[in-house]
Amino acid sequence: MFLRRFYDEGLAQASYLIGCAATGEAVVIDANRDLEPYLAVAAAEKLRITHVTETHIHADYVSGSRELAHATGATLYLSAEGGPDWQYAFATTDRAVLLRDGDVLRVGNIRLAVMHTPGHTPEHLSFLVTDTAAATEPIGIASGDFVFVGDVGRPDLLERAAKVANTMEAGARTLFRSLGRFRALPDFVQVWPGHGAGSACGKSLGAVPTSTVGYERRFNWGVAMTDEAAFVDAVLAGQPEPPAYFAQMKRINKEGPRLLGGFPKPAHATRGVLERALAGGVAVIDTRPAPDFAAGHVPGTLNIPLSRTFSTWAGWLVAYDVDIHLIADDATVVARAVRELAMIGLDRVTTWYTPSVLDEWAAAGRGLGTVAKIDHAGLAPLLARGAVTVLDVRNRTEWDAGHLPGAHHIPIGYLRERLADVPRDRPIVLQCQGGARSAIAASLVRTLGVPEPIDLVGGFAAWEAAGHPVVRDPVAAGV
Repeated sequence: MFLRRFYDEGLAQASYLIGCAATGEAVVIDANRDLEPYLAVAAAEKLRITHVTETHIHADYVSGSRELAHATGATLYLSAEGGPDWQYAFATTDRAVLLRDGDVLRVGNIRLAVMHTPGHTPEHLSFLVTDTAAATEPIGIASGDFVFVGDVGRPDLLERAAKVANTMEAGARTLFRSLGRFRALPDFVQVWPGHGAGSACGKSLGAVPTSTVGYERRFNWGVAMTDEAAFVDAVLAGQPEPPAYFAQMKRINKEGPRLLGGFPKPAHATRGVLERALAGGVAVIDTRPAPDFAAGHVPGTLNIPLSRTFSTWAGWLVAYDVDIHLIADDATVVARAVRELAMIGLDRVTTWYTPSVLDEWAAAGRGLGTVAKIDHAGLAPLLARGAVTVLDVRNRTEWDAGHLPGAHHIPIGYLRERLADVPRDRPIVLQCQGGARSAIAASLVRTLGVPEPIDLVGGFAAWEAAGHPVVRDPVAAGV
């Protein structure tokens, strides 16, 4: 048996290729949209991808299963569990084989036994993998978003992200029952989860890539709990705010992701095109580092630096129904940004510009925008005399753990909807934990009509470390 784990850092997402050396057949589980790594490994190992499957309808990235099956001619296997509301709309047209609990996939000498493990989602499957040429018991379980290293899949996303009412508690109870099946597996079974640390599909995912059932039974808080009521309370408490684009991912993955045939290749352009784009409502993302953007940028552009969290913030802040243009250093950066955007279904990237477009903009008599900075020492006296409004853009759990006196609280992903609630009678200082999110937020609020936002350098961490006052009452002032 051949096993290869693929991990996308931006999505904190894992997928798996499992092959039979004897027959040359292989299956890919939970593919994302970047097909090249799977195809390259299969070719290097002289394997044919004959089966493609996934554990569930994903909420955090666009599935690549459909595209991979089309590209390779493999048979697509999809869940038939979960009831009529959670069936894949494209299963019939794509001639997918539908799977139910107890079914078996055979990939040469590899046996994948299907387990229905609902809770995170109603249709969720896990796959117990046995190398029948070497053993009679399973070597591992591809657990998707059911069980992670150190955590379990959150059961609240249908309600909080996809807006399916009254599903959180029922999902938590269903998840608890599914975990009973997991606990019954042998200790030696390896656990191959669908996500790692940094994913919003749980609240305490470990960074270790794999584990075992025995280890998780002892040290995974969710697996270890045996009281259902206590488990329900615990699993629903303290979950991170789900990004707004999760609802889009659910819809896209259920209806059927568009077949790309390769990532978009945007055209290079100059100032005139940019000027018309901004006037026409195109989303222009400046991918340069935050200090470069703060020093000078084209007004109306949104700064999302091309870092590990690029796709997360793009999904939160960029609309899915508009074209996207990029400002980037070179074609290599553009290709990376296009890939990251496509991973979450932002496919309408049509045009890009080098930073020289700023010089063209200025030469045409157009003013460049800047973002003012302030540190904790400069902010303290202004805040004390009420000369500024502090807008905290962190998530709720961070806010509850401590915030600046008198600050208003709107998580960055909700600024478009709620910025009107913030008073405009004083300068607005954007603040996060360390300074990265507030820089993005400052660029966003400029596009929303705040003329001169100020970014707090070092964020709450620097403020607290300097000994300035901190409010720790979770019901204290907030918008």
